[in-house]
Amino acid sequence: MTTDLPVTTPRLDDGDVRVLLLENIHPDGADFLRAQGYQVETRKGALGEDDLIEALAGVHVLGIRSGTNVTERVLDHAPDLLTVGAFCIGTNQIDLKAAADRGVAVFNAPYSNTRSVVELAIGEIISLARRLNEKTNDMHAGVWNKSAQGSHEIRGRKLGIVGYGNIGSQLSVIAEALGMQVFYFDVADKLALGNARRCATIDELLETVDVVTLHVDGRPGNAGLFGAEQFARMKPRALFLNLSRGILVDTLALRQHIESGHIAGAAVDVFPVEPKKQGDPFESDLRGLPNVILTPHVGGSTMEAQQDIGRFVSGKLHSYLAEGSTDLSPNLPHLQLPSYHQGHRLVHIHHNVPGVLSAINSVLGEHEVNIAGQTLGTRGEIGYVITDIDKELAPQTLSALGNLPETVRLRQLS
Repeated sequence: MTTDLPVTTPRLDDGDVRVLLLENIHPDGADFLRAQGYQVETRKGALGEDDLIEALAGVHVLGIRSGTNVTERVLDHAPDLLTVGAFCIGTNQIDLKAAADRGVAVFNAPYSNTRSVVELAIGEIISLARRLNEKTNDMHAGVWNKSAQGSHEIRGRKLGIVGYGNIGSQLSVIAEALGMQVFYFDVADKLALGNARRCATIDELLETVDVVTLHVDGRPGNAGLFGAEQFARMKPRALFLNLSRGILVDTLALRQHIESGHIAGAAVDVFPVEPKKQGDPFESDLRGLPNVILTPHVGGSTMEAQQDIGRFVSGKLHSYLAEGSTDLSPNLPHLQLPSYHQGHRLVHIHHNVPGVLSAINSVLGEHEVNIAGQTLGTRGEIGYVITDIDKELAPQTLSALGNLPETVRLRQLS
């Protein structure tokens, strides 16, 4: 935590809250936040670190997708920032610990675009199995190539899912309904759905299945998960999909195994390095290969998913600002307290050490403040307390709470 960070954030009227939304977030998100009375600015593209620091001056709420990185340096230069919304599934573009250490709540949309990614995966598995890319390219070139050579049904084929979370498990159910046999591997102990079978290791999965699809997160430990060794272990003429994170896959190794014929086809939606904005040039080892589907990180980009994400994440941001709710936050304890309309609400983010709750309540008692409701949660090194009180706190009371050595950030909400 930086020493110059103001731990006590002044109470904000709705009209004083400034929101910056980047990367073409669905208009419903901006409309919802404007309807709460907030000042909302939208920008189309992602921002680099220096430009983001400049843009965050005086901003309380930041909304991004996957192209903008919220680093520790950015957070150090954004003392007014209260919360960050990732309008997507992943949060690896945000330094979650640095945000928590500075009292900045992060929210994302872990479920909203699950169906969109699953449908794209199913469509691409069918397309690769039928080699539809090659067929349509031939037709556009004026070539009539009516042949079943290399074209297969997916019914009866074995699908291997690496990562059995929200997306992987839903894909499992739909693939099985289409007649595929499903195998999966996950580092966590996940319950199999339907007739899916768990593999003890990734190697077991690779040696068993006809199609491998990745659905894991982008944490640093997953970087380089798939390289030459893993592709070599896959069955000859297997198919490969990556719709999760670009850093997982050695694209040059994938190219070599496609060119050798060992891998019969691939669909890739995410890349180690991606263009920052629309129209920027795209370079990849995978361009120009047969039976390879390349898409520009659109796995979750359907109108339905983006609209739902816009509404969901903006709702989480508002709930945090107005009520202190951290439900589903990936970096703070999950707390909710029913709305308290007869009084005022105090939220206190602190270092998780013994005695903080007692210290908070001692200060309130010394200043004759009655507690109407209170809840405490901890997560690693961070603790969070929501307290409903019967009157607005005097400046000296706020100062006493802010001066507690454990305080990270303090806000009075109403």
